Amino acid sequence: MKRFLDRITDGEVLVVDGAMGTMLIARGLPPGACPEEWNLTRPEILEEIASLYLEAGADVITANTFGASPMKLAPYGLADMTEDINAAGVAAVRKVVGDSAYVLGDVGPSGRLLKPYGDADRDEVYRSFERQASALVSAGVDVVFVETMMDLNEATLAVKAVRAVSPDIPIVTTMTFDDTPGGFFTIMGVSVEDAASGLAAAGADVVGSNCGNGIENMVRIARLFGEHTDLPLVIQSNAGLPEVVNGELVYAETPKFMAARVNDLLDAGAKIIGGCCGTTPEHIRAIRGAVDSLVG
Repeated sequence: MKRFLDRITDGEVLVVDGAMGTMLIARGLPPGACPEEWNLTRPEILEEIASLYLEAGADVITANTFGASPMKLAPYGLADMTEDINAAGVAAVRKVVGDSAYVLGDVGPSGRLLKPYGDADRDEVYRSFERQASALVSAGVDVVFVETMMDLNEATLAVKAVRAVSPDIPIVTTMTFDDTPGGFFTIMGVSVEDAASGLAAAGADVVGSNCGNGIENMVRIARLFGEHTDLPLVIQSNAGLPEVVNGELVYAETPKFMAARVNDLLDAGAKIIGGCCGTTPEHIRAIRGAVDSLVG
């Protein structure tokens, strides 16, 4: 395949897959269980999900490694399995996609707050990210995705850890923002402007936002990013904000609704578009169709 970043530079818009957690819960992941443990115990489920998103038209398929840093695995007693869990997550996707899509190594937050807001030491958090990044790169991912970050300091540690492991691997980095009366900020008070400059300084190749918002707010966030960075933008919105209906979480934004806003994301400068919580292969199929119809 053509190099990931070259395709973006050459004007292509790439479609990344949708929610992982939504798909795992639908397949019986128990509340409170470690999703990443299924990489070892239920790899066929991860293969099925990868196949569904590939068939829907995603160019980039995510490994089930969001919570597979040793720090995040520790509460489950699985920190010693970090390398095995990451390798198995990557292998499940690669088995399905081969060279027909990019395999994305997913790196989520550590689950701890950095000092002085929490008890996590910066060096400890950095080493945790570095160990996961090493496992993902060794397993053969094409891209590393540092996502759903709230603290710019933690996001910076993650990006720098990945870059220390591999000087060349593409790094996509997103933060999650809330719509407040004063504008969009993460729960740690990071603005879009600060995120754009801070992530670029850390070494990210692509920046943007995922989770926390439906697609209409994500259009606004993309426009703000475009005002403050020349880096390519990635947007992965939720299928709206969840509502509890008959005891279950329901996401109201349909594939058609989200696809109708793809043109606005493209106008805002998005080069990678996918989905987060509540999105399914049908959402990705609709987004794929919209991208193909709009980008000649």
